[in-house]
Amino acid sequence: MNYRSAPLEFRERFAFRREDLPQAFSRLREEVGLREAAILSTCNRVEIYAGAPALDGTLERLHRFLSRHADIELSGLSPRLYSYAEPQRVVRHLFSVASGLDSMVLGEAEILRQVKDAYEAAQAAGATGKLLNGLFQRALNTGKTVRSRTGIGRGCTSVGTVAVQLAEKIFGDLSRAVVLLIGAGKIGELTLKRLAERGAGELRVMSRTLERSADLAAAYRATPVPAAALPAQLLEADIAITSASAPVFLLRREELVLAMRQRHHRPLCIVDLGVPRNVEPSSGGLENVYLFNVDDLQALVHQCHHERQRALGESEDIINQKVDGFLSWWREEFRMSNVECSPSS
Repeated sequence: MNYRSAPLEFRERFAFRREDLPQAFSRLREEVGLREAAILSTCNRVEIYAGAPALDGTLERLHRFLSRHADIELSGLSPRLYSYAEPQRVVRHLFSVASGLDSMVLGEAEILRQVKDAYEAAQAAGATGKLLNGLFQRALNTGKTVRSRTGIGRGCTSVGTVAVQLAEKIFGDLSRAVVLLIGAGKIGELTLKRLAERGAGELRVMSRTLERSADLAAAYRATPVPAAALPAQLLEADIAITSASAPVFLLRREELVLAMRQRHHRPLCIVDLGVPRNVEPSSGGLENVYLFNVDDLQALVHQCHHERQRALGESEDIINQKVDGFLSWWREEFRMSNVECSPSS
């Protein structure tokens, strides 16, 4: 599933944290019967790429696996899923994903790293073999080629960049704004970089550990703050951007009620880039709290899409060549085998 097939409140139920992956791969082998598997879980998609000895019943078992993982009835899950069993569609889809052509932000920068991370996590768990090794290595090569040979990556090419643009639309000049970034992962770092480039007045970084916050803050002339200082930081921030991987809300409604009272209801803009969400959704109903999540960024994203449409045709030509190349290799390597591959989510 992705941002087109399922809303955020649905997708976040299916997200896989990195520490959950070894057990997930084990279950995919035992319960679904997959010979090879890789899980791509980002803020905008959850996809499982699989190699199985036969497709007889595989997709149905995979759907049941996802239903149990998210604790959602299968009847409510199926309409949100897409599944590909034909090799050409499988390969084209992954190559398009890795190139940023299937992203909410067309040509986004993060997705290639996310595909690489998904592949490396599957490799480390012993979940890949010749089929998925070949598929993902060529997908990464395709993504790099598209970005280097076309203009698909020009302009706002990440969710973090769009979040900064949103803050500028609300506050105008950011030079006097106090911005609190919660979460020091890759998306958080990219967002911090964009804020620094746009001249944000005072940047503060909060992470699980003060050491990580200090390392990131030093690179962008920001101030590291301990997680325990969150209540105090909420009193001073004009903009709070969250991008943490956490199983529970980092900001709850009751905490924001108290903070807004002490702020004398001075406006607070919160951009929640977390999946699952970092901020309790009902907080957006509080007076002078302006809460946005990744799905709320669509309007700004459409502007970015328009600027990069001309590069789309060139990108698709490259992907077509790369797909043909992989399929030729695949047929040669597996012509004596019945192995199938299918991404599903």
